[in-house]
Amino acid sequence: MLDIPLRVRVDVDPLIAEQRDMGVCDAIGRNAPAGKPAGMSTPHLPKVAGIDSSTHDPEHTAAHTQAHASAAFTAAEALTAADPSPVPAIGTGALIQDRLASWVSDLTTLHELTERLARAAPLDDALHELLRAGAALVGARRGMVVLEPPEGRGPAITTGLGLAHADLGHIETVPRSATPHGRILDGSPSSVPGAVAQADLFRDEGLDPRLREVAARLGYAASYALPLATQEAGKLGVAVWFYDEPAEPVERQRHLVGLYGRYATEHLARLLELDRARRRLATITEELLPSRLPRVPGVRLAARHLRGPRGGGEWYDALPLPEGALGLAVGAVSGSGPSALAAMGRLRASLRAYAVMEGEDPVAVLSDLELLLRLTEPARSATALFAYCEPALRKVVLAGAGHTPPLITGTRRTEFVETSLSAPLGMLACWEAPSVEFSPAPGETVLLYSDGLLRHTGDSMDRAFARLHSAAASVPRALRDDPAAVVDHVLRTALPGASLPGADAEGPGTGPSTADGCGDTEDVVMLAAWFE
Repeated sequence: MLDIPLRVRVDVDPLIAEQRDMGVCDAIGRNAPAGKPAGMSTPHLPKVAGIDSSTHDPEHTAAHTQAHASAAFTAAEALTAADPSPVPAIGTGALIQDRLASWVSDLTTLHELTERLARAAPLDDALHELLRAGAALVGARRGMVVLEPPEGRGPAITTGLGLAHADLGHIETVPRSATPHGRILDGSPSSVPGAVAQADLFRDEGLDPRLREVAARLGYAASYALPLATQEAGKLGVAVWFYDEPAEPVERQRHLVGLYGRYATEHLARLLELDRARRRLATITEELLPSRLPRVPGVRLAARHLRGPRGGGEWYDALPLPEGALGLAVGAVSGSGPSALAAMGRLRASLRAYAVMEGEDPVAVLSDLELLLRLTEPARSATALFAYCEPALRKVVLAGAGHTPPLITGTRRTEFVETSLSAPLGMLACWEAPSVEFSPAPGETVLLYSDGLLRHTGDSMDRAFARLHSAAASVPRALRDDPAAVVDHVLRTALPGASLPGADAEGPGTGPSTADGCGDTEDVVMLAAWFE
């Protein structure tokens, strides 16, 4: 085997096989076109994992060539077949060694960059990684990606590398027909356009004056636009890199960034599809949860639902009952995704029916719910808590099935309501647990929440309960008469990284959960009832 003087490891995978099939050895073995001004040459690729993409000195490989002469001439025959350009008779083995070394180095660089892109799961992170890697491949410092997927496949996004929002705004003031990336985006949606290089903007007599003005203001003199399009994924957008001086990528760089762009397009298409599925799931989730909370004399309500990436099984409900009573419920279905979402919708609808029929007896409501779950979905379990409230009497009767206990907070006390231990629904042949009765004082708030809140803290259960208790006890006195303000304060304190949506004081709110420092991805639900 030919001994290549590079300490690299090249994984044999479909990506490298693709480069070999497309003649990447031929592409990267050629030099830049003859007669090209020195000012238009771009820097070599930066080192990736300790690999320098520049061609090695033939003297460095002479000893290895003498030791493996026969293997070198065998490789020479293969390279000659791939590259018909004449090869000097003297130093043939050294030249082949250098070409193979450059080929392996470029493939390793490309492999490293695509692996980094594959680890960039959020769409914004993937776009920034695309810009950084492309800038390294074409020898630029700044860039911009414009993502405009077909209607319904995802949002339109414009992101810059080394460009502020104001700079991107200046570029967007130029008519799209006057810019290479605009022409790529507005071209035929069924075709895959080619890359466009503008080597010297200020010597281009046909350049639109508005583009010339923006280029002078931002300080770039050349650009290279690469379409993000494949036959399989369609046209998703375009990436543009800007040079401070007149320049353009050489053939080897164009080939490498083109291969990288194809992989990036497929990766972005997968992320867009995943994002679209999540948005659809979130829409269905909100349709299954209460669109508004009821108004019952003597009590004020507020709720928050923070969506997690894998959520869908946690829910809450509030419904008016006969004689001025109120039913409050929270629960969670095992599993995640669409199946858990569907089970959650069925469970919540069933609980509403049982609450209307026998809501004054929470144990009977949960018993009926457990029987239904066991008969219709024997492979699934769920936790639930149902409270029957009489606001005029400030009386609450509740029963729980494997669910976390409510928290009552006011100016004089903050404590968990003691409930009996019970198994989740669907875990036992016959579920039953005693109910608990308590009376909130005027101005106190009862908080019902899902166990996802505790897991999102990232602490052990004991510490998570302590953190929740401390968050409720720290609610400022001025906010205690507003249940929405109480809920927001508790969530922000218990989950410092949570992004809370806006909501009315007596209405539900929804939004994405972004709790920092926690790997859990469940939903978070909190329902608050403030008693007059």
